[in-house]
Amino acid sequence: MADRAAAEPSNGRFSVRVLNQISANGLARLPAELYRVGPDIAAPDALLLRSADLHGKPIADSVRAIGRAGAGTNNIPVALMSERGVPVFNAPGANANAVKELVLAGMLLAARNIAPALRFAAALDPALADMDKAVEDGKKHFAGYELAGRTLGVIGLGKIGCLVADAAIKLGLNVLGHDPEITVDAAWSLPAQVKRAASVNEVLKAADFVTLHVPLLPATRGLVGMANIGLMRPGAVLLNFSREGIADDAAVLQALDAGKLDRYVCDFPSAELNAHGRVIALPHLGASTREAEENCAVMVVDQLRDYLEHGNVSNAVNFPAVSMARESAYRLAIANANVPNMLGQISTTMANAGLNIHNMVNKSRGGMAYTLVDVDSPVSAEVQAGLAAIAGVLAVRYLPAA
Repeated sequence: MADRAAAEPSNGRFSVRVLNQISANGLARLPAELYRVGPDIAAPDALLLRSADLHGKPIADSVRAIGRAGAGTNNIPVALMSERGVPVFNAPGANANAVKELVLAGMLLAARNIAPALRFAAALDPALADMDKAVEDGKKHFAGYELAGRTLGVIGLGKIGCLVADAAIKLGLNVLGHDPEITVDAAWSLPAQVKRAASVNEVLKAADFVTLHVPLLPATRGLVGMANIGLMRPGAVLLNFSREGIADDAAVLQALDAGKLDRYVCDFPSAELNAHGRVIALPHLGASTREAEENCAVMVVDQLRDYLEHGNVSNAVNFPAVSMARESAYRLAIANANVPNMLGQISTTMANAGLNIHNMVNKSRGGMAYTLVDVDSPVSAEVQAGLAAIAGVLAVRYLPAA
């Protein structure tokens, strides 16, 4: 295990190992005089990645933070990082517009039979003398329907879900939404025309289109599956641009074969899904726009910088949000298990060392707690070690002002 007490590098620089291609505009926000950035850094202070899978891979003891330039963190061993007192940052909402637009495209692909129509047109022999007649004869097989007046069910009303709902309303759809964990900010962003549903099953019963926008968690795996997919209207379309596993593939294929489900549109190809003619599977295009990649990179890089330089935490999936303006040149950042009397032990250790606490913020999130402390004088290595030795303390960082 890494030394739980860590001061800043003696040369005043931080190092960030980049594991995937990251937007240049995002990386440019790491100033060269303060940061070393590259793919081959041996003992980095932070990891910056997109899709690189860290499960089962060694993560250097030097790593103090991990930044994921995207929303999902399933490729990162978050629980292990929590045990080490390492925050895992993501960029929720930074790719929301890109995903929203792809969801709308998915609805149109399904409603207007665009995928088979494209295949038909591409297969036409350009040497045919009567191609116009072949087109006219063939197009009747691809007649579709319009979106206006239909009902869209949105399961998950975070940033993406709210944008999808708003865009659908503007296209003339009725929108039914469900999210038992909706935040205050999301509730304010939700268009007033969205009708609230009390359950997932209520959405499945009432909607012509159902789109999923929830994270993949044990509670959401198979959220649409054998037990409830039969509730969907005959001819309904299910869209999953969230995470593979939220819709159960076996249940989807069974519903398609039974004619209960008309189309399944998703961003997760597989051998089983691709073999079915009523599946429209895209190759992980949800956040694959220049704008989304840049937004995600900028957002997560700014969060990493604020944490590495000042200890502030925002948009970490395993830490509470904690931010405190500097009022002293000497700052300590302490990650610890959320157990009784921790603040008392921290304060006592500092008082015994003759340190005066100028300002302090402590917040918790589940089993994790995090404290920022500004003191009026330098903090010795011995005091840092004493804090790190407190049972339940996971990591101590000393952040003197540059």
